[in-house]
Amino acid sequence: MKKLLSTKEVAQLLGVNEKMVYTLVSEKGLPATKITGKWLFPGHLVDQWIETHTINYPETATHPPFNQGLLIITGSNDILLDRTISLFNTIHPDPVAVFGNLGSMGGLKALRQNLCHMASSHLLQENEAEYNFDFATQELDRMPAVVNFCKREQGLLVQKGNPKKISVIADLARPDIKIVNRPLGTGTRLLFDRELNKAGINGDHIDGYHHEVYRHLDVGLEILSGGADAGPGIRPVAGILNLNFISLRWERYDLLMKKDRFFDKGVQFFLGLLHERAFLEMAENFEGYDVTLSGKMLFP
Repeated sequence: MKKLLSTKEVAQLLGVNEKMVYTLVSEKGLPATKITGKWLFPGHLVDQWIETHTINYPETATHPPFNQGLLIITGSNDILLDRTISLFNTIHPDPVAVFGNLGSMGGLKALRQNLCHMASSHLLQENEAEYNFDFATQELDRMPAVVNFCKREQGLLVQKGNPKKISVIADLARPDIKIVNRPLGTGTRLLFDRELNKAGINGDHIDGYHHEVYRHLDVGLEILSGGADAGPGIRPVAGILNLNFISLRWERYDLLMKKDRFFDKGVQFFLGLLHERAFLEMAENFEGYDVTLSGKMLFP
């Protein structure tokens, strides 16, 4: 079980007084739960909150190696993105597109440190209406260009036929349910933890909550093999593996890039591909994608 911190321990960790801790809970979303009248703070969620709100990463003087013929994309894992990278490499042998699966927060950090040209992200903001903008503002010294890659349906992957009769998030707290999870720093985990919190569920009490895998497809394969009853993921995986799916919401999945890289050859080739019929037809082969916004500039 993950460690629960007291208000005093959190205050010492953050270097603030205890009254400020309560302010951070109410105004800044510091993760907390109230048990028997006392505030308690899941240590791993506090660590994630600190990481999310850290903005002053050191600058690096290096830039991605375009002169070495690479287009580097890092961030959130997605099946359609994987297929699009393969399509890009078929059409444009120079530069070669490569992907680093770091999760949404990892992608923003890599962009901050000039380790990639584009970051893929689907981080849901506190207002549950927008994506990525607040996180990009916190992570980067200036707002990057944001282009939509697609919209996709997020939810719970469950075994074919749903033998455990799972219908809502609260069902995952049942003792007969075992799940598989995504890592901290991924947009899927952020959404999943938010939904658990809404349902008043402590993830530490769910069997399999700390069993983390790194791709949406891995979640589906774990469920398909019988290693878990359910797990957070996207609908396209359910279609590929013939699993059942319980929808939570449609989300916006974006590509972010620094403005001084926006007009680089590889970046423009890749963004241009999002308007091509080959990309649109590829998306139509999956359930759970909406490409009506694909290629649209969202900022500036």
